[in-house]
Amino acid sequence: MSSNLQGKKVLFITANMGIERDELLKPMQALKAQGASVTHASVKGGETETWLKDSEKDVTVQSDTQLKGQSAEHYDLLVIPGGTVNADNLRQDQDAQRLVQEFRDAGKTVAAICHGPWLLIDAGVVPGKVMTSYSSVRLDLSNAGASWVDAEVQVCPCQDWTLITSRNPGDLTAFNEAISQALRAA
Repeated sequence: MSSNLQGKKVLFITANMGIERDELLKPMQALKAQGASVTHASVKGGETETWLKDSEKDVTVQSDTQLKGQSAEHYDLLVIPGGTVNADNLRQDQDAQRLVQEFRDAGKTVAAICHGPWLLIDAGVVPGKVMTSYSSVRLDLSNAGASWVDAEVQVCPCQDWTLITSRNPGDLTAFNEAISQALRAA
């Protein structure tokens, strides 16, 4: 186990169901293996349900806390996993939107994969950004003012913060590496 991220704190936010399993668990495992402290906050707290390919219910994961009461001041980086149902529920949550805005305003990194960028649209942080996502989110991002690219990971050094996006679970190696690099630089 590496300790190059020792002392770094990462917040993962999800709804309580429909989370794409690998987009939650693999980045969490990769960051923990490098010494980062990871917190999983869900809308209601408690049990969360992961799915495979948006259709097959998979493992249940216990979140550490609720979104309500979380603050960017306690973390170095925010991760938003995908899953269509997860992302659609999360984008409507006021606490999730607030957290994205807090991380941006604090100059910290926000990372979203697959359908996760839907939350970024509703939080109002995508205009002028170069981003990627699951292909079906492309038009939504474009309509919200972002420039969409087809890349396994897109790192957008915004004016005072960093935005990392990826397309799908097949891009997790590049996504995890981009997150790790951002944390090392934080």
